[in-house]
Amino acid sequence: MNFIALKMLIGDRAKYLGIVMGLTFASLLITQQSAIFLGLMTRTFGFLTDTTLPDIWVMDPKVQYIDDLKPLKETEVLRVRGVEGVAWAVPMYKGLLKARLPNGTFQKCNVVGLDDETLIGGPPQMIQGQLSDLRRSDAIIVDSFSIMDKLAKVMPDGKRVPLKIGDTMELNDHRAVVVGICKATRPFQSQPVIYTTYSRATIFAPRERKLMSFVLVKAKPGMDLDTMCNRIQATTGLAAYTWSEFKILTVRYFMKYTGIPVNFGVTVILGFIVGVAIAGQTFYNFTQDNLRYFGTLKAMGASDGMLLRMILLQAAMVGSIGYGIGVGAASVFGTLSGNTELSFRLPWQLLLGSATAVTLICAASAALSMWKVVRLEPAIVFKS
Repeated sequence: MNFIALKMLIGDRAKYLGIVMGLTFASLLITQQSAIFLGLMTRTFGFLTDTTLPDIWVMDPKVQYIDDLKPLKETEVLRVRGVEGVAWAVPMYKGLLKARLPNGTFQKCNVVGLDDETLIGGPPQMIQGQLSDLRRSDAIIVDSFSIMDKLAKVMPDGKRVPLKIGDTMELNDHRAVVVGICKATRPFQSQPVIYTTYSRATIFAPRERKLMSFVLVKAKPGMDLDTMCNRIQATTGLAAYTWSEFKILTVRYFMKYTGIPVNFGVTVILGFIVGVAIAGQTFYNFTQDNLRYFGTLKAMGASDGMLLRMILLQAAMVGSIGYGIGVGAASVFGTLSGNTELSFRLPWQLLLGSATAVTLICAASAALSMWKVVRLEPAIVFKS
């Protein structure tokens, strides 16, 4: 009976391909848009992903997300160091500064100032040069994506030449020399990322009474991080979050105060609806056209359960093929967009979610057909 069910399905090539294409499009749209959404959300806390050594981030209580910078007094570092259970605490500067490139154009950059002594909070991976080179005069390290695009040198003929070690630029009218190239997660707004020392970053930045963005804290071994956060908050009056808490705080802000979830959510829902509409209607029409065969089988003694299993097998087959093609196309799309501005993240949980969505579409399509087959009278085969 399984062979008969598959032969009935494949025999009608037009409807068979129509069902598969409908499920493929739904699977592709759901997977692709969800992966881009996850990629964007990952970029919102990409700086936290690159800075994993500190256990706790200390900041102004009014900070809502990673780029909501509210500077602190530098003396706050000493207060944090005095809290019981703190192994070390170092300052960090993070700000958006305007860089003047050799060709005279300006580009806003994310400038990160690391503790002069320890250089804690540096890039996760160096491609050229060493992190310790930041101790040279006017030294900066730039990310590998920007040297090819936004920080590239534009020649008179319009050709872009990648930035390299030894090249210079200006940050707030101060000379900066590239001493290294690093690999860093692209920020949400895709600005170039520049690393330097804390003291040099405060020189690059416009003069203000407060310049320190965060205090990075490492707890002593065996200390409970939640207890440490509460202790720092009670002692200093500042906000203290663990790495995971700060990440959740950032994502929650973008989910609540931006239109990103709504825009991508509508697209995913439309993909689901399109899948139900195309695959469901086509599968229902396919069943309608084959009612006489189901009626013949029923007249020959086939039970309703056997016929329903045949329909489920047909739905499972087209669902598996459509899902596989759709997810494969989405994966190829993500691979090809790896070196572009497009964000794309495809974890196994998303694959499971898109598989669930396609299963629901197939279940809805099969349910319409099952209802028709269950109510089918075997006498239909004798009608002219």
